[in-house]
Amino acid sequence: MHTWGQNLDHHPHVHCIIPGGGLSPDGKRWISCRPGFFLAVRVLSRLFRRLFLEGLVELFEAGQLSFFNDLAELVDRTAFLALLAPLGKREWVVYAKRPFAGPEQVLAYLARYTHRVAISNSRLVEMTDDHVAFRWKDYRQKGRSRGKTMTLAAVEFIRRFLLHILPEGFCRIRHYGLFANGHRAGKLALCRQLLSAPHSKGAQAISTADADPPATPAGVPACPYCGGRMTLVGSFEGSFSRPRPTWRADTS
Repeated sequence: MHTWGQNLDHHPHVHCIIPGGGLSPDGKRWISCRPGFFLAVRVLSRLFRRLFLEGLVELFEAGQLSFFNDLAELVDRTAFLALLAPLGKREWVVYAKRPFAGPEQVLAYLARYTHRVAISNSRLVEMTDDHVAFRWKDYRQKGRSRGKTMTLAAVEFIRRFLLHILPEGFCRIRHYGLFANGHRAGKLALCRQLLSAPHSKGAQAISTADADPPATPAGVPACPYCGGRMTLVGSFEGSFSRPRPTWRADTS
C-alpha cells in the first residue's frame, strides 16, 4: 500500500501482484488463466467500489471512524451517507496490464518502495530553515515537461511527509493465497512441481529461513532477529562488578 504521490500529497492506492493462475481445489493441478485474458477490469473496478464503500459504512456503524476539524460534521450518519452517495456512481480506476519485461521487472520496481517513505534523499534539491525544494513528476504532462521542481514551506513539507508515517503495528505489505505466510513455502514448492519449474533461489531462502543462524567468532553474540554478527560499540559501568558490553548488529 502506498499513501503518497510524487508531490507528497495524500494519495492512498494499492499495488497488487497477482499470478496468472492458481492451484485447483484438490491441489493436484495448476489452472492457468485464459490466453490473452486475465480479468475484467471494469467488473473489478465496480466490485472494489462496492466492497470499499460497504466497508466504510460498517466501520461507521461500529463507531470505529473518527472525524475532526472540517470533517467533524460527518459524525452525523445522514451527513456521512450523503458524502458516500455520489462516490457509488463514479467510475473507480483499476489499472491492470501484463508486465513489459516480465515479473522480475515488476518486483524490482516495487522493491524500491517497500521500505521507503514518501521521498528519497536523491530528490531533494535544496533545504533551508524556511523551505524545502524537491524534484517531482507531473504525470498529467508528457515528455520533458513532466519533470518539475516544487518548493514548499518547511512546515508544509513536514506536514505532507508526516501524512505517510503509518500507525505503529500497521502492516503495509500483505500476502494472500499462495503467498500467505502460513503455507507459502509448501504451496510454492507444489506449484513449481506441477509447472515443472526449477527451484529458485528465492524458494531456497524461504525454506532455510528457520535454519540455524550463521556462525560468528567466539565471544561475539549473534543478533537474535537476523542472526548477523554483532559489533561492540561501547560499554558502561553499572551496579555490576564488571563492565557490560553494548552490542549492535553489523549491517555492513
